[in-house]
Parts: sequence; structure tokens; C-alpha cells
Amino acid sequence: MLAKKVKKSELQNDGSLLSPMYGSRNLREPVPRYELPENQMPPRAAYQIIHDELNLDGNPALNLASFVTTWMEPEADMLMTESFGRNYVDADEYPQTTEIHNRCVNMLARLFNAPEQNAAVGCATVGSSEAIHLAGLALKWRWRRRRRQEGLPTDAPNIVMGGNVQVCWEKFARYFDVEPRYVPLTPERYVIGVDEAMELVDENTIGVVGILGSTYTGEYEPIRALNDAIVELNHRHGWDVGLHVDGASGAFVAPFTRPELEWDFRLPAVTSINVSGHKFGLVYPGLGWAIWRNEEDLPDELIFHVNYLGGDQPTFNLNFSRGAGQVIAQYYNFLRLGRKGYTEIMQGLDATTAYLAQAIESVGCFEIMSKPGTVPLVCFRLGPGTVGDAKAGPGYTVFDISDHLRARGWIVPAYTLAPNAQEIAVLRVVVRESFSRDMADLLADDLRHTVHLLQARGPVPSPARHARRPRIAAAAGARHEPEGPKTARKVC
Repeated sequence: MLAKKVKKSELQNDGSLLSPMYGSRNLREPVPRYELPENQMPPRAAYQIIHDELNLDGNPALNLASFVTTWMEPEADMLMTESFGRNYVDADEYPQTTEIHNRCVNMLARLFNAPEQNAAVGCATVGSSEAIHLAGLALKWRWRRRRRQEGLPTDAPNIVMGGNVQVCWEKFARYFDVEPRYVPLTPERYVIGVDEAMELVDENTIGVVGILGSTYTGEYEPIRALNDAIVELNHRHGWDVGLHVDGASGAFVAPFTRPELEWDFRLPAVTSINVSGHKFGLVYPGLGWAIWRNEEDLPDELIFHVNYLGGDQPTFNLNFSRGAGQVIAQYYNFLRLGRKGYTEIMQGLDATTAYLAQAIESVGCFEIMSKPGTVPLVCFRLGPGTVGDAKAGPGYTVFDISDHLRARGWIVPAYTLAPNAQEIAVLRVVVRESFSRDMADLLADDLRHTVHLLQARGPVPSPARHARRPRIAAAAGARHEPEGPKTARKVC
């Protein structure tokens, strides 16, 4: 997020100073808020000032908005602490860290069923956002290389995706000058439509995005159907449009709960997959992975070779220096849990999700919108009579419910769906490993109590702050005319 410098003239009388609880005993002078202090302070005092301020944040255990892991085992905590000083990209100085990274890439490529005859490639990233930028760049360069070989123009690339994509896809399109073509949602369909997507594909399409787990409702998009349609379209027109799977939320879930579901490199059109290690990969925030089916899907022009840290190091990333802790923690989870452990955890999350959905339904006024067997979350709206509309209903909305739950410590987001389903307002609870059935019962009780309070309060105007900013891009309606890999190569 961006931060802006605060002018001294904008500060109130004492707005330029901190007033820490701990400071009255241990500090000899005021602590400036927006300027570097002139002098040192005791380490314990600095710690306590920051510790006390962080108490004002929400409780991570009750943050049901986030997919991000908030707990790891003490042994993982120790490994991460021991790795704070390791620079992940410095392969010459930390060769075993590099080896651990390569093992993780190989494990993921095999988990995603990359063909054994191919040399899959991949890298760790700072979350799925960076992985998506890298995958999008590979699609663009791959398309541009093919167009140049055919003597065709390369000035108008586009990418096709559902209107429910995460904002990082919008960022990719804008930052790297690619026209985004969105498949609008409908009041009945909350993910990409296959036929509607194919109508947007043309010779300038660098790729189609399929989401394995929409952040709005948790639903898996029809990846197999997208693949089949792309294969047929490529065959008919002589194109080579690739399919990227955004598995940020679901690629660490589906292999363990629905191994029969074909969404990964078993499908010939799938060229790349991203996944968030810091979501259901069960690692603390700051880790994503990008995996390509084979070396040809990651153009050589995108890979840089540097030697000023030691030996020759191939790199493909937007962030260079970074700590190795998350990569090592991911490897810890792979060793610690194995396939059986991940399966037990994900199946347990599925069971807890079903239990929570039933408990929320028992409140009597909610309609469950998420589907079983997808990402472990419960998406729900006010039931018949309110139609989940942010502007209609019995005098209160899902936004009022979200606000009231805050008073009990629960962080449950309320939001409207993407265009053209933005009239539907929902609440969403992500079921992480730290969310128990006891917590599900408590949340359902607080939901029931909140509804009773709001019903007794009577109608009040809905705050304007609940309005959702519509998507800026205007290309949604555009139409065109007429078995596991070999050892994976490391890319930092």
C-alpha cells in the first residue's frame, strides 16, 4: 500500500508525538511520530512501543476475511527465525537454500501432474501477485515471439479472464500494457463463462485465465471446459493460445480433496500455474510459486543471468533480494506433512466448512452461495425477501452484520460481487486450519444475536461507505470479428 508524507501543518497540537503506555516509565524524551528520533532508546522500550501499538490490530485468529496462514508449528517458527539473515537469491553463498528451493519446485510440478518427459521450470515469488505478473509476462513474450516469427504485428496483445479475477490481474494488464478482456458475471453465474470467454479470444490473445477458487465465492472455474474450448479454437485457427490457471487459493486444496479433478498440467492447453504457499500451503505471508509446464513456456529473453553475488545465477523475478524463511518453511511443511498430512488437513477443512455452512443456515435468514468441494470458505447472503441486495431488505444489510460482528472481535468481510452481479452483497468466512468447530458454533451464535439486534433496531439508512468501486477497465464487452517432470531447473 502507498503511504503519503504528512505535512507538519496538517498535524494537530500533539499529533507529531507518540504517547506510548510504556513510555512514561522508560523514556526520557517524547517519541516523534513521523520523524526519525534524534537519540537512541532502550531496546525493550522500542519493542514495547511497537508491541502496544500492534494490539490495536485485529486478532489474526478471528480474522475470517483472510486466506493467509496465521499459525505454524514452533519448529517452523524456529527455522524461519534461523533463516532471517539468508538472502534467498544468493545461490553461491547459500547453495543448500537453493537446493531446498529446487526440491519444492519439483514437488509442486509433480503435484500438478507436469508430464514426466518435460523439464518443468518454476520459482518462488512474493505471493501469487508476483507469480501472476511473471506468468503473464511469459504469456506475452511467448505470443510476441510467435507473432514475430510469422511477420505479424505485436502491438495489441490482450488477455481474457472472468470479471471475478483478483486485482493483481488488473495490475498486470495495466502495468505491462495488455488489453484486459473481462467476461462479465451474471446474477446466476459467478465465474467465467466458457462460451463467452471464447468469443473474446482472437489472434492477439496471449492467454486465457482460469481461476481454481474464486476469491468471491470459492468456486472452481470450469478449467477442463476452458481447456477443451481453447484446444478446439487453436486447431481451427492455427493459433497457440495458452491457458494459465490461477490456483492461488485452490491449487493446494484440489490435489488432496478432489484428485480426480482435471485442472492442471494433465490438460494440454495449461502452460502455467500459480499457487500461494502462504494460503493453503500453510506458510506465513510472503510466499507464492509459479510453475511452467516446460522450458519453452518460459522464454529465455525473460531470464537474467547475474554473477556479482558469486557464480552465474539465472533469475526471473520482480523482487530480487528477499529472506529465505518462507521457502524453508514450505519445505518444512512438505517434509512434515507429506501427501497424507495435507490430505487430512484439507479434508478436515472441508468437513469444518460443511459444518459451518449448516450452522449459518440454522440462523434462518441466510442463503449459502458457496459450493461444497471447492475452496474451504462459506459465502452467504441474506435469504429470500432481501435477495442479498445492499440497498434492500428488512432494514439492515450484510454490511451492518459485518460491522456488528466486529464488536465481538470477528472480522467477517461484506462485499458485492463483480460486474454484472454487483447487486448481490455477501459475507464470507474463510475456514483456515486454526478455525475449529467450536469457533463455528460461537460465530453462528453471534450471527444469530446480531440479526436479532438488527431486527429490533429497525430500519436505518445504509452508509455510503459500503458502496463498491466498479471495475475501471471497459473491455468487458469486447468481441472479435469474423505424468511428474524431469528434475526442474531453478529460476530464482
